[in-house]
Amino acid sequence: MPIYEFHCEDCGKNFESLIMISSALDELTCKHCNSSNIKKMISATSTQPAQSNAIPAGALSGCSSRSGFS
Repeated sequence: MPIYEFHCEDCGKNFESLIMISSALDELTCKHCNSSNIKKMISATSTQPAQSNAIPAGALSGCSSRSGFS
């Protein structure tokens, strides 16, 4: 469920709204003045890097039997 940012063309304020389905956009009004004259804004996305470089759990607990160290 994405959170979208909107700008009200009537009062000039920005607000966010959680939109569950795209048809809900047609019924959305400004949270400040209740106007339906709103525009969806382009917002930054939040991502997290892949964990492919992660060290497996327990890998740092000691030397492996094949390391040549005992």
